[in-house]
Amino acid sequence: MTLEREAATNVAKVLSEALPYIRRFVGKTLVIKYGGNAMESDDLKEGFARDIVLMKAVGINPVVVHGGGPQIGDLLKRLSIESHFIDGMRVTDAATMDVVEMVLGGQVNKDIVNLINRHGGSAIGLTGKDAELIRARKLTVSRQTPEMTQPEIIDIGHVGEVTGVNTDLLNMLAKGDFIPVIAPIGVGPKGESYNINADLVAGKVAEALKAEKLMLLTNIAGLMDKQGEVLTGLSTEQVNELIADGTIYGGMLPKIKCALEAVQGGVTSSHIIDGRVPNAVLLEIFTDVGNGTMISNRKRP
Repeated sequence: MTLEREAATNVAKVLSEALPYIRRFVGKTLVIKYGGNAMESDDLKEGFARDIVLMKAVGINPVVVHGGGPQIGDLLKRLSIESHFIDGMRVTDAATMDVVEMVLGGQVNKDIVNLINRHGGSAIGLTGKDAELIRARKLTVSRQTPEMTQPEIIDIGHVGEVTGVNTDLLNMLAKGDFIPVIAPIGVGPKGESYNINADLVAGKVAEALKAEKLMLLTNIAGLMDKQGEVLTGLSTEQVNELIADGTIYGGMLPKIKCALEAVQGGVTSSHIIDGRVPNAVLLEIFTDVGNGTMISNRKRP
């Protein structure tokens, strides 16, 4: 009986702590990039789906953008199509693009939609080609070394960057109590398909919607300082300083720049959160403790 009372007390405490946050975010849009370990563990997948459904149930408008790099790599391997990467981006020829569309727009997208719907949500799967949701153009990649007189232009195929977002479609779905689940495939001016980094798509969607939050799920605890401690409550000015002094480098740099650009583009705050933690999304938005690194446009004290 004592254990039951303690458990009930803990539940009441959690709900009490969450209430002010729920009130603050009712009617607001949160864009969540879903990927990494959170997409691979069955328990984490179930938890993520429940988190999204709960957010919608309390009046928040979640928009999910998902990745799927490992799943693409697995199918390419089974089809004996070799994968090549340049600066962390998959070189995407016509055959690879077909696989990207099959995996992201088909298998992965529909699995996420099905999971959310099984937990009581009303999710709708989309790619950027639906109603020209994600307009795109070919991404130009250049490289220059000291001995070169001019940059080398590298063709990485059907890899794109976002030029526009159809917010009318997303707003219509939100008003209809639907949860958009977006595969990061863009459409060019002539209807061509483009493979786009999911973080970048999530950032541009958040900017276009003037979202309250952009949340990027990762496989690390957050942005860490040189002593290995998680940093949070950062201003854009502080983030730029951390980039300049080398604290932020390597593979973390593109993700942080994506979060930074979103805030500079009108998103209230960006969050780098640990997707390996159960209920990571709810912990970050509904508790005092949080679960990662927050970047906002607040001024330095």
